[in-house]
Amino acid sequence: MSDSNQMMTFGGHLEVLRRMLLRVLIVTAVFACAIFCFKNTTFDLLLAPSKSDFCLYHWIERFFAWVGYDFHFVPFEVDLIATDLSSQFMTHVSTSIYLGLLCASPYILFELFRFISPALYDNERKYSIPVLLIIYALFIVGVLMSYFILFPISFRFLGTYSVAEQVHSTITLDSYISTFVTLTLVMGVVFQLPVIAYFLAKLGIIDAEMLAKYRQYAFLIIMVVAAIITPPDLMTLVLVTIPLYLLYEVSIFVTKCKIT
Repeated sequence: MSDSNQMMTFGGHLEVLRRMLLRVLIVTAVFACAIFCFKNTTFDLLLAPSKSDFCLYHWIERFFAWVGYDFHFVPFEVDLIATDLSSQFMTHVSTSIYLGLLCASPYILFELFRFISPALYDNERKYSIPVLLIIYALFIVGVLMSYFILFPISFRFLGTYSVAEQVHSTITLDSYISTFVTLTLVMGVVFQLPVIAYFLAKLGIIDAEMLAKYRQYAFLIIMVVAAIITPPDLMTLVLVTIPLYLLYEVSIFVTKCKIT
């Protein structure tokens, strides 16, 4: 740690924190305003998983065609409605803020690193940048998996499910966006499992042998967690359980290769 940071007072640290938060808010606001202005493009992307011509279905059909099987999804249509006078506008505003935070997230990580790096020792600073990059990469992978695979399948199943022919589903825009944001955020977080395992191994709480020994119990726990964080349909449960268990196996490998 440098002498300047050792000599900095508590008030000085608060001032640095205040300036950092102000810069983060400004950058996030700029992204949010830009996203708000491009309403059509934004909601074309957000509502794409709710359509029967979403790219995931084309990919699956091409895969079956590649293996020599003629398979096509049945087209479907689920209406989205707004029940409150201000719901569309408020959803537009809140969605712009969510996406603004997502777009600004690399800059937010950079500012957080700049804030905490003076308090780190040289060896800690050396490994902190790769760890931050891995955390962010895993988060983005989780977000992309939610957008391209989990949410479209969940929406298709739950949105078209009907207990009787005379009962038709009309989904509110608030419900759609809320489920989309929640599932996407949760998947971004749960994809941090290898990073969490790495730090727990560094602290001596777990090791590779222990993780390997309790594989069967871990699989059951992963299924329970997947059932909690996903909509109540079997397909989504399977699609979440498989990558989470693969991340558990990656965690075993990571704990074996942990930096000493």
